[in-house]
Order: sequence, then C-alpha cells, then structure tokens
Amino acid sequence: MSDPFYASSARPVCSGPFNLNHSGRRGFLRMGLAGFASLSLPGILRMQSIAAASETASQAKPREKTAVIMVWKPGGCSHVDTYDPKPTATSDYRGPFSTIPTKVAGMHFTELLPMQAKIADKFTVLRSMRQTAGGHPAGSMQMLSGDPDTRDKPKPRLPDWMTVTNYLRSQEGPRTNPLPAYVGINPPLEYNGPAYLGDAYSPFTVHGDPNSPTFSVPNIGLSDQNEVQRIGRRANLRQKLDTLTRSFDQLGELGALDQFEEQALTLLTNPKTRDAFDLTKEDDRTRDRYGRNAWGQQLLMARRLVEAGVEVMTTSLSGPLCGRVQNWDDHAVNHHVFDALRFRAAAYDQAVSALIEDIYERGLDKRVLVVVTGEFGRTPKIEYSPSTGAGNASGPAGTQQPGRDHWPRAFSNIWAGGGIETGRCIGATDKRGEDVTERICNAEDFLATIYHHLGIDAAHTFLKDFNGRPTPIVDRGHPIQELIRA
Repeated sequence: MSDPFYASSARPVCSGPFNLNHSGRRGFLRMGLAGFASLSLPGILRMQSIAAASETASQAKPREKTAVIMVWKPGGCSHVDTYDPKPTATSDYRGPFSTIPTKVAGMHFTELLPMQAKIADKFTVLRSMRQTAGGHPAGSMQMLSGDPDTRDKPKPRLPDWMTVTNYLRSQEGPRTNPLPAYVGINPPLEYNGPAYLGDAYSPFTVHGDPNSPTFSVPNIGLSDQNEVQRIGRRANLRQKLDTLTRSFDQLGELGALDQFEEQALTLLTNPKTRDAFDLTKEDDRTRDRYGRNAWGQQLLMARRLVEAGVEVMTTSLSGPLCGRVQNWDDHAVNHHVFDALRFRAAAYDQAVSALIEDIYERGLDKRVLVVVTGEFGRTPKIEYSPSTGAGNASGPAGTQQPGRDHWPRAFSNIWAGGGIETGRCIGATDKRGEDVTERICNAEDFLATIYHHLGIDAAHTFLKDFNGRPTPIVDRGHPIQELIRA
C-alpha cells in the first residue's frame, strides 16, 4: 500500500490561548460579504493583540523588515539525484542521471537541474543537513518547529517558525501594511501549525492553481464601491452597538476594536491587497520565465507578495506536477523514483531558478531570504517493490520499479538572498551520500538561521506553552555561520 503521507488533507485543530478552530477561521473566507457583519477577521486580529499582550515572550531585536520565502518539497527530495550526486558510487546507489558542472567551479549537480546550475553563483547549497525522525510528521515537526521527538504525532507540540514569527512581530504594534504578515500559497499544513499559540497566528491561506484562468483569492481587494460602502455602514453600526457594553469592559479589551475593524476593512477594500495577488499585473515574459504551471505561478506570487510587504511566505511544491501520489515521497510503491524526478524536474528547476534570479534582479536579495527544502532526503541505496497503481511516474499495479525510501541522516537544501555569501557548498556527505562527513547541521540550526535573518534572537526568546511554562523557540541550535549575512 502507498505511504499514507497524503491520506488526508484535513489539518489538526490546535488549541491555544484562544481556541479559534480551523473551520471557524476558514469560514471567514467561505461565507463572503454576507458574513462580514460578524467581523470574523477583526476578531482574529483582536485575539492576536490580546494574546500578545498577555504573553511574556522575549522581544525581537531591532531590525529591518526582513522576510523569508520557504519553498517546501513535501515527502523529501532525493539529494543524490539532485544537489549531491555521487558519480563514483556503484549502480545500486548512483542512479541513472549524469552530473553536470555549475557556474561555480568544482560544484556539480545532476542533469535534472540545468537552469539552477547556470545560476549556482546566486545561491548556496547546504549538503550536510541532518535530523533524526524517519516519518513525515515527526520529520516535518523537527524541521519546522524544532521538536526533537522522533515519534509521529497527529498534531504538533510546538508552534512552527512561521507562526512564531507572525506572533512575535504582532507584538511590535499595529500593522500598517494592508497585506497579512504571514501568507501561505498551498502551504505545508499537514504536520505543523500554531500549537499553543492558537490558530489566530496561522497563515492567510490561498488554495488552488494560480496558473488557472479561473483562479481567484476570495474577499481580497473589493472593487465594487457599493459593497465597500455597505460594509462600512455595517462596521459603523457594530461600533455604535459596542459603545453600549464598553462600560462593562473591565479589562479594557474593547478599546482597540475600531483599529482591528479598520485593518479588516483595509484588507477587503485597499487595492494594494488585490493587486499583490493579481498575476495579470506581471508581463507575459515574466510569467513564462517562471513557468506557466502551478509551481511557477506560486513562486511568482510569492515574490510579488514579499515585494508588497508580506514577511513570512510559504508554499509547497506538491500536487499533479509531482506524479501519481502528488508529493516527493518516492517509494517504489508510489513512483518509479527516476521517472518521477524526470517528470517534475523541469517545472521545479525553472520555477526555483526564476525566483532566485528575480530576487536579485529586483533588489530584494538583502531583505528576502529564500529557502528550498523538504523534511529529509531519500535512501541512497535504491530499493525495488511492486507499484500499487498506475499513473504519472508509476507503472501499472504490480510492476516492479525502483524507489528510494525516507532518509533523515543526510540531505540537501538551498539558500539564496538574505545578504548571504553565495556560490558555494556547505558540508559534505560520504561517497554514497549516506552520512554527513563534514559540517553537520541539524533542524534547530536550520531554524536558528531563519530566525537570525528575521531579527529574532532564538537563543533568548521564550513563549509560554499550554501549561504556562516558558519554552524556548529553539532549544539547542545555533545559526549556521556560513548562511549569515555577509
């Protein structure tokens, strides 16, 4: 049977300081203008402020408004077939792909990445990533929240770095940019989330294929002035009704309601919000450069959003472009691993190289850090099993085909922008790609590096968990010095 990695798309409901469940938050997007009288979004914004005021977390250092785009490869990408080829290994390890030189002397990729090879001077490859969890849930939680537990759990114990960043930055005062601080375009939501911080700090989530001619983002940037005026009247009425209860507001929590209503109205009515998500504002040449497919247009939208002021941006490269099981989990029962890599390579190579080039060409390379990773790599030794079903990159059921299994002991990710020194490799693995032999970096180092770019002192920042105990956002990790701003 195929790996249950994508058996369910439901996201666990996580309790926090304010238990706004998943369906309630998504309801705001589904119920349209008719539901705005309940002011769901102002409620979320208000809860964020109250929660932030009640916590005693350490404050971030003064910083510029830096941002991160994380491109997630769910299921785990084979490092030896992409960024860390082993051409001298035996055929039961090496795989069928030849190696190619990159723009950086001495650095080689496989033939699957010709476009990235041409711009290798614009990013750095970390070949010595390692974590300790072999399952998708635990591996994802290690990489995204720093949870060291190797057991797979149905929901996260610790909040992911995206939620933590959104929470900490919300403490800095009202947001003046009409766009949300944290946006996910088909984001990785399966095995991570806000945990004890509460769902109010989850991303503004966009689902669907941005390349589709019918794609739209609901309740963003209304252009109908009659609707704008109607919503304004409802908000004013709500404000008047609230004055009847303010005398009973012993905690003074209602004083900020007008501010949150204004933010919600701005999200709906400010043309900047609509324009930031509107890919038709890009010329055809740019859209073609990223690739006229879901992944290319997701990464183009990510660039547009961080350029417009979004500070935390996540997107998953999953779905039909991956192959039959719609992720990178290339067990032989799921995919013919080499056919799957060939199937998705062109779209992946083009989209990632276009994003990285664009970050530099548009002068975003100091402010915006781009990270491309998954939760682990794949077994360097090839295994063979019968397919469980026919489809893209998979033979008919029963067909014996090659695959690679989960491998957390060594894998690669790439880093660009963020002011870092680029055009080099960090670390190394052995001749088969099985273990790290130089410059071991773990999941908490990965997180500490991202936090450092965002101006957050991970070593001295604590949040209160469900029991009120101060919990470090990174327990033992340290920023990877080679990936710190030059």
